[in-house]
Amino acid sequence: NDAGLINVGVGKDLTIMELAELIQRITGYRGSIRRDLGKPDGTPRKLLDVSKLEAMGWKARVSLEEGIRMVYAAYEKEAYSA
Repeated sequence: NDAGLINVGVGKDLTIMELAELIQRITGYRGSIRRDLGKPDGTPRKLLDVSKLEAMGWKARVSLEEGIRMVYAAYEKEAYSA
């Protein structure tokens, strides 16, 4: 009932490049990942503050990697069954 947003995440930090490489490994993408170094003001890191949620007793049971694998598997299943 508290006012404000509550972030849902695993509370671990990683760079956007690390996230892109994780998705690349999971999906089997063999191409290169390109960055536009002319736009350095982008978000290099993304970490959600999950302290409010954890204070309520909630803790992530699925890692980011496992969650991405699950979503990708569901996507593939749906794409190939259509």
